Amino acid sequence: MVGQHGGVNEGTSMLAKLLAAGEVVVLSGAGLSTESGIPDYRGPSGASRRHTPMTYQTFVGDPAARRRYWARSYVGWRAMTRATPNSGHHAVAHLQRLGLVAGVVTQNVDGLHQAGGARAVVELHGSLHHVICLDCGDSSPREELDQRLTRANPYFGARATTVNPDGDVELGDEEVDGFQVVGCRACDGGVLKPDVVFFGETVPAERVRECFALVERARLLLVLGSSLTVMSGRRFVLHAAKLGIPVAIVNQGPTRGDKYAALAVDAPLGTALPELVRLVDTRAAAAGSPEPM
Repeated sequence: MVGQHGGVNEGTSMLAKLLAAGEVVVLSGAGLSTESGIPDYRGPSGASRRHTPMTYQTFVGDPAARRRYWARSYVGWRAMTRATPNSGHHAVAHLQRLGLVAGVVTQNVDGLHQAGGARAVVELHGSLHHVICLDCGDSSPREELDQRLTRANPYFGARATTVNPDGDVELGDEEVDGFQVVGCRACDGGVLKPDVVFFGETVPAERVRECFALVERARLLLVLGSSLTVMSGRRFVLHAAKLGIPVAIVNQGPTRGDKYAALAVDAPLGTALPELVRLVDTRAAAAGSPEPM
C-alpha cells in the first residue's frame, strides 16, 4: 500500500494498527519541536525560511563570523532553555514506555525528546547542551560555557523574541560589536563549538552506523515532523524501503519520502500524536478487558 495518504482521523487509526506489532523506530525532525516554540527550516514557520544557518567552513575559518555566532547563540540559548516538551514529545515517550517504540533517532539538537521522557535517544546531529573544543576534543556542558560568557560580557544586553532552529537568533552588527568569545579551559584557549553538526559538516560515521542498525531491526520506521529534504535523514527511509521495512510518515506538508511510505498523514503533530496515543491506549485497554459474560 505504498503511497497511501490519510487525514488526521483516518490516518491515525491506520497508524495505530501499524504500531500494534511494536519494534517501531522513530525518526524525528524539526517539525516535532515547532509547537515548543522552536521553528523549523522548511515547514510552515516563516521565520525559519528567512534564516541562513551557520556552516562549518565559515565557523572554523572566520573568527568574526564565529564571534557573531556565539553572540547570537548566547541570546538564543536562553530561549532554548525555556522551551519545554510538547504533546508530541510526550506521545513518543508514552509509546516507548508501552514497549511499542524500540528506538528514537532525532535530527533535532534541542534535547526535548529526553526532557519529555524518552530514553536512549540517538541525536543524529548532536546536542546544543554540549560544547566541544576543536583543538583538544574536550567536551563540556553548555551551562558552564554560558556562565563563562556571562562573566566575560557583563554589559551585553541584546535580546530577541524568536530563536532559530540551530539555537541562535538574529542580531544586528551593532549589537554584536564588542562581544567577547572565550576559549577552551582544558587546553587554555582552544576554539569552542557547540556539539552539533553544522551545515557542510559530516555526521560521525559510528553514529550513522548505529542509526542504520536500529532501522534494520525495526518492524516499522515512523517519521515524525521531517520534510526529509536532506539526505542526512532521508537515507534511513531509503534504507528501510530497500529492506522492505514499512515506512509511515506524520508531517505537516509533503515530504521527499512520501513515495516510499506505506502511510503518510498530513497533519500537525500536536493534533495527530495525542490522538494516536488515545487510540493505542483504547486498543490496549480493550485487549486487556475480560470477555463480557
